[in-house]
Amino acid sequence: MQLPYIPADVPFTGDQKAWLAGFLGGLNTRLAMPSTGTAPTSAVAEQPASSDGGVPSQNVYGSQTGTAEWISEQVESVARSHAVDPVRRDLDALDITALSAVRRLLVIASTYGVGGMPDNAELFWRALAAPDAPRLEGMYYGVLALGDSIYDGFCQAGKNIDARPAELGATRVVDRTDCGVDFEALSDAWVTHAVPALASVDIDDAPASTTLTTSASAEPEASEAPRASDDQPRPPAANARGTRTKSPWNRKNPYPATIVANTLLSGPTSDKEVRHLVISLGDSGIEYQPGDGISIAPVNDADLVDLIIARLGVSPDTMITDRKAERTLQDALSRQYEISTPSKYLVDYVAQRSRDPELTHLTSTGDREALDAWLGGKDVLDLLDVDQTLTISPEELLAELRPLQHRVYSISSSPVAHVGTVHITMATVRYRSGERQRGGVCSTYLADRRPEGTRVEVFISANKSFRLPADDTRTIMIGPGTGIAPFRSFLHERSARGARGANWLFFGDRNRVRDHLYADEVEQFVTDGLLDRLDLAFSRDQEHKVYVQDRMREQGADLFAWLSDGAHLYVCGDATRMAHDVDAALHEIVAEHGGMSAEAAQDYVDDLKRAKRYLRDVY
Repeated sequence: MQLPYIPADVPFTGDQKAWLAGFLGGLNTRLAMPSTGTAPTSAVAEQPASSDGGVPSQNVYGSQTGTAEWISEQVESVARSHAVDPVRRDLDALDITALSAVRRLLVIASTYGVGGMPDNAELFWRALAAPDAPRLEGMYYGVLALGDSIYDGFCQAGKNIDARPAELGATRVVDRTDCGVDFEALSDAWVTHAVPALASVDIDDAPASTTLTTSASAEPEASEAPRASDDQPRPPAANARGTRTKSPWNRKNPYPATIVANTLLSGPTSDKEVRHLVISLGDSGIEYQPGDGISIAPVNDADLVDLIIARLGVSPDTMITDRKAERTLQDALSRQYEISTPSKYLVDYVAQRSRDPELTHLTSTGDREALDAWLGGKDVLDLLDVDQTLTISPEELLAELRPLQHRVYSISSSPVAHVGTVHITMATVRYRSGERQRGGVCSTYLADRRPEGTRVEVFISANKSFRLPADDTRTIMIGPGTGIAPFRSFLHERSARGARGANWLFFGDRNRVRDHLYADEVEQFVTDGLLDRLDLAFSRDQEHKVYVQDRMREQGADLFAWLSDGAHLYVCGDATRMAHDVDAALHEIVAEHGGMSAEAAQDYVDDLKRAKRYLRDVY
């Protein structure tokens, strides 16, 4: 079957041609697809130009947790006020073969983990970076990059996407801005400059690049969240219809919610400590959907705060000026700064001022892997104690620390089945290092210091990239360990709504007796007929370790049949190994049971991603 051809003399703008090419390309894929072969590609249903005759543009985003998508909505609103008609879509929905016909392009790109592309930008970047990518003379563009400066490769996805079009001949009309976790002011400034700059481009006589003078990281460094994939704080939540509501509760104004349950979920003999928490939303009016996360503002461990203050040799009541506010040093270290994980600024500061040869050597050689290994398990106090002769004032210390950042947890409840509450499934992190007991900042705060009846500051972190499909669509859910959290939400939601689509859950952990999270609920889902298939993998219950990816391979024929029947596949949990192993197993299953080559299997899985039928929430 021939690929669609659009004559050069048709009376369409370049952006209309780009849309039409993408639509026909998707339709062509559907028509060419054999009955057991390639997964369908969803056609883009949004036309670039509307009837009011505004300037057409492409407004695209690469987003792992929803922040870039949320900002793209702000771009869309501002664009319309400048008589620009934007087509808003994720990067993977932008057809690379039609990209050369695009004349105006704004990109908002987040970075996943250590310099990686978010899931919905991987395919686009692969095509854009390829040696045979199309030339882009005549395209005018700008990029907003999002990231977390705790990771190497800060904003690297946005940097890559910003550089490549210029290499292919495109013209940058606004300089890239790199945003950290405090992104609002920088992103607002970029949008304010980028939209009119793009709107003013005369395609026949384009102006020189418009420069937005903004520091590449003009915000304090933020601490790590428990999710390595969580490149940004997530945006405001969406309501039951999927549209955003402007909530007064956000990162800068969290809601003081009450904990109504805080119970141990794992067995008493388990070597893990997994807890189930129920948080009341009270009269907040907060809304959420299955797939969303909840952000919780932690408070640092009081013992560690006291030890650091003692090391500084000052009183806990020492007054300091913190972000234009007067507060005690104890309050600042308890609530405002990250002290469990040293910032790279503090590491460099101590290395420059200390007499420790090992640290000085590690920082001077630029061997990041060796430095990370050395820093493993160390906190701010450990850095200060590298050189006992080192003296540092409270003001000097605070200047080298990152702000204490909220932590995001996948919501494990359904807003329909668990009205007025949010549930989370939390693994408490505890370890011993350097003769001191350590722990995760937020997990130990919740486990040890937030019993029932106490309050925590929260706000919803929307994740539109991890949503349930239509009620009659099959779902395959792969979530070992605490990765089961969103799937508990999915199952309760589907049960409450009477959804007819079949459900298949893969769950695993170490021991069935000790670690089968929500075992009674899961068994009830099976009994009630809601959960059609259940495959369990408890790695330590037999001589040879068995994981969820092994169960996938065992059920490969049926799994591929479900996918061929239109099922949506979801993965949640560990990004370091599990997500990679599951992805590899999926490719093998598609190749084996679909009778495909490795290359064809890759195309099949890529099409699942384009169709939003292979979604991940990994951390």
